[in-house]
Amino acid sequence: MASPTPISVHGVPYTIPPEPNKVPAIIVALLVHAGLLAFLWVGIKWQNVEPTAVEAEVWDMKTETAAPPPRTQAVRQPDPVPVPKVVPPLPPPPPPKVAEPVVPKVAKVAEPVAPKTPDIALEREKEKKKLLEKKLLEKKLADEKVAKDKAREVAELDAKEKALAEKKEKELAAKKEKALADKLLADKAKAEKAAKAAQDLFDEKLIQKIREMEMKRITGGMGNNGGAERATAPKIDAGYVAAITSKIKRSTSYNGDTDVEGNPRATFKIEQLPTGEIISVRKTKSSGIRAFDEAVERGINNSSPLPKKKDGTVERSIEVSILMKELD
Repeated sequence: MASPTPISVHGVPYTIPPEPNKVPAIIVALLVHAGLLAFLWVGIKWQNVEPTAVEAEVWDMKTETAAPPPRTQAVRQPDPVPVPKVVPPLPPPPPPKVAEPVVPKVAKVAEPVAPKTPDIALEREKEKKKLLEKKLLEKKLADEKVAKDKAREVAELDAKEKALAEKKEKELAAKKEKALADKLLADKAKAEKAAKAAQDLFDEKLIQKIREMEMKRITGGMGNNGGAERATAPKIDAGYVAAITSKIKRSTSYNGDTDVEGNPRATFKIEQLPTGEIISVRKTKSSGIRAFDEAVERGINNSSPLPKKKDGTVERSIEVSILMKELD
């Protein structure tokens, strides 16, 4: 026999009791039926009594009585025989009533009542329903967890891809900036080299010219007291300088405090090509405010190319001064 299966009813452990043995109940039932049959047979046999026989004589009035035999002697006449009174025949007795067999009341043997057990099928159905609901809930939670994990993975992947794209863009921008900076440095180096070569050439020509002038002065211009030198000294067009200064001021942006004593001045020497492109900028006199000096230097570089003279020429080297309180 299988061992009882433990189940849970409303959360309380319950064990199904084993089914009772049916063999003793079958034997008891057979014995009771056999005794009942024997009792019925004895009762029927005891009630089966043979009916009592009844005899009756029937007299017929027409029948004559035979005369007695004659006697040798005078026979005394007998007294008249009294006529018997005719008695009507009795009706035949009714057949004996067969008594119905008395069936003794036999106490019904109560069959053993199995202990009342809970409705196992109902409980199992409830357990199945609860188990199904639990599985459905677990499946729903698992599906939601899978969906959340997938969404988180997608978000993380998108974030990683975005970060990678941004990183690549930054790297590309950094490479472009570096390439541009390298190019600017190379261009600046080339410009500085060209400016230096031009300056050297200019200086060499100037020196040569000065030598020639000095030789002329020594050989034939001894009595002019230096008037030839002053006459040959380069003159700078005031309008040309004003145009350059005006453009530099427009290109200079200074966000510092201008509420200072006096009017600070920053002076720079500019070297430029014949096209007006600035080759180099060198500070010759500081304003005493570093931020203002740097702002003016940036403004000079942003002003390239510089304006030319009316005849289309430029001064290879020119010195400009910018006043703080004259900026726009």
